[in-house]
Amino acid sequence: MGPPQRCCRRYPVLTPTSEEPIITTAQSLAFVEDFAHEDDHLAAARQRAHEVGVTPIGAAAGAALSFLTGAVGARAVVEIGTGTGVSGLWLLRGMLPDGVLTSVDLEAENQRHAREAFAEAGYKPQRFRLIAGSGLDVMPRMTDSGYDLVFLDAELVEYVDYLDQAMRLVRPGGVVVFNHALGDDKVGDPAQRDPETSAIRDVLDQVSREDDLRGMLLPVGDGLLAVQRIS
Repeated sequence: MGPPQRCCRRYPVLTPTSEEPIITTAQSLAFVEDFAHEDDHLAAARQRAHEVGVTPIGAAAGAALSFLTGAVGARAVVEIGTGTGVSGLWLLRGMLPDGVLTSVDLEAENQRHAREAFAEAGYKPQRFRLIAGSGLDVMPRMTDSGYDLVFLDAELVEYVDYLDQAMRLVRPGGVVVFNHALGDDKVGDPAQRDPETSAIRDVLDQVSREDDLRGMLLPVGDGLLAVQRIS
């Protein structure tokens, strides 16, 4: 028998806790996606992602990411998982006009596409810094409490390690955002115990237990977990 699934008991997904309706229909979820408008620059970056076999963040999740970035007044942002620049464009749109995006990805070719996407959207080279490498190798060299927001779209099995690194990097009051926080719709199913799903549950459990963290799980795309560092 595997370990108890504390996360799932803490966050039941099938038992309503109020009289508010729960959105479950494909029609409503599609409406949420369509509500987030993407212009030609985002559409082009998304097309490049499909061509090179990268899964980009969805429109609704991207809009939520941009909103969170703007809400914290982000001037310095770290992104782990550049892809072809879809999430980077959403981040840049939410940042202050003089903000700098530092984006890390193992694939230099993907970052070439991202650089093109940023330039085509009108962002000057000083607004972004692209680093080819592993996030867990690069992040330890970054400045403690030097960033307003950290966005993580990396290997799910490493999410606990990324949480530790990200909380070191983000300033008090800043926010860390995990993509794929619903794990392809498996996190809410206690029967699913594969390594990736278990890793996401471990992050959720750790966030819920830490007094200096405030978490919010958003059911957009494949799920966004937003975690604020209180102190």
